[in-house]
Amino acid sequence: MDWKTVMTREIVFDTETTGFDYAKGDRLVEIGAVELINHVPTGVTFHQYINPERDVPEEVVKVHGLTYDFLKDFPTFDKIAKDWLDFIGDAVLVAHNASFDMNFVNYELKQIGFPEIGWDRCVDTLEIARLLFPGARCSLDALCKRFEIDNSSRTFHGALLDAQLLSEVYLELLGGKEPSLLLDAKKTEKKVTFSDNMENKNYREPRVFNLSDEELLKHKEFLETKIKDALWNS
Repeated sequence: MDWKTVMTREIVFDTETTGFDYAKGDRLVEIGAVELINHVPTGVTFHQYINPERDVPEEVVKVHGLTYDFLKDFPTFDKIAKDWLDFIGDAVLVAHNASFDMNFVNYELKQIGFPEIGWDRCVDTLEIARLLFPGARCSLDALCKRFEIDNSSRTFHGALLDAQLLSEVYLELLGGKEPSLLLDAKKTEKKVTFSDNMENKNYREPRVFNLSDEELLKHKEFLETKIKDALWNS
């Protein structure tokens, strides 16, 4: 079988915006993404700042640090849309609170006449975390702390850094960093059998208990009077 036919490609991504509501004019200002093949990071990334063609509120700048003065010299979304779509291809998309990122991306695509990305190809790590840890805080920072992932460099929200952290969180949510590359399929593991275990056991002499006649009699009386319908009497 061709290894390409069983390859699973996923894109873990994050966005930064001018606010919370695309319907009220908020726009994308940054997209960051990392590629996973069979749950293994490949080192391939996508990162792009975007000119939102509008101001960035001061309270939002405090979150991601991106001012309009910084962003105005970067391309608008219509100039980078094809590069983004080419990068993601038909891969599964993984995001934290995916409805937020997907709604913004699809809104931007719709404005320039591109087809929207289907929700059926999206995985929401926030939903997974809430199922696994009901009642617990499930922000990206909280999950990094839970899984002991170093996020000390996250002084601001940044799309690429957050995507990289989320890729580590995602693998932990799937059960830990134990994915295997197809190249490892040729490796064989030694099976441990019962006889192997017995060979490694240290032999100990059985212990002998010397009971007096009185103790044996009391034990017999106990079995006959205290235990009804004993299996050994049937």
